[in-house]
Amino acid sequence: MSWIEAVVLGLVQGLTEFLPISSSAHLRVVGEAFGWGDPGAAFTAITQIGTEAAVLLYFRRDIGRIITAWVRSLGDRAVRGDPDARMGWLIIIGTLPIGILGLLFQDRIETTFRDLRIVAIALVAFSLVLYWADRVGRKKRELDQLTVGHGIAFGFAQAMALVPGVSRSGGTITMGLFLGYSRAAAARYSFLLAVPAVLASGFFQVYEALTGGVAGESVAWGPTVLATVLAFGVGLVVIAWLLRYLDRGSFTPFVVYRVVLGLLILALVGAGVLAPQ
Repeated sequence: MSWIEAVVLGLVQGLTEFLPISSSAHLRVVGEAFGWGDPGAAFTAITQIGTEAAVLLYFRRDIGRIITAWVRSLGDRAVRGDPDARMGWLIIIGTLPIGILGLLFQDRIETTFRDLRIVAIALVAFSLVLYWADRVGRKKRELDQLTVGHGIAFGFAQAMALVPGVSRSGGTITMGLFLGYSRAAAARYSFLLAVPAVLASGFFQVYEALTGGVAGESVAWGPTVLATVLAFGVGLVVIAWLLRYLDRGSFTPFVVYRVVLGLLILALVGAGVLAPQ
């Protein structure tokens, strides 16, 4: 990977990770469109460490309270009713589906699921689901009303993002809307829920690349680190913008963009301009 590729892909990762348009799909498509090929699942997972670092910084006070309350709840049953302690447990519960399914389907995630035809279909199909959810969702619930059942449902929605094109934030926000949560509440929980799963995936890929494990891919460390740092900086700006936008805006622009991009990808693959694999 060249330094130019790293700059472009790092910016793409930062711009698209938190928007419901699938960062992994964009990395896959941009790499192919510029003739660089698929940057790979390892590069994608490692650069996501940068965007999750942006979440840790932006929500540092919330995350600090959640961790503190959760640790206290381990030894004091009375603390388990604290909203921050409950959020800690709900994030753990919501992370289980993607952890289990990620291990079960690891090979397909890194190969079959990265086929551009699958990416394009996922972009279009799940954009329609997001549009439906945004239209029918009551948008009344806030995060203090989050239940264990809802946490599990959010978790399975996040796990669907193992397929590039679904979008981690798009999947979890869509589930939140169907469950009646406000746009901002669904997005906020989506960001918090992603932290353990994304960091675990990213550092696992780092370990595999360093040790040459079964899932290890060749990683150009200099460019990859640069891309990760750029993703962090851009992602921090996008988080702040998106949460302000969701106070008044809908997901319709993202839906339209996803449909157009998905259909364009299918057309280019069909015309032989882009290779599906």
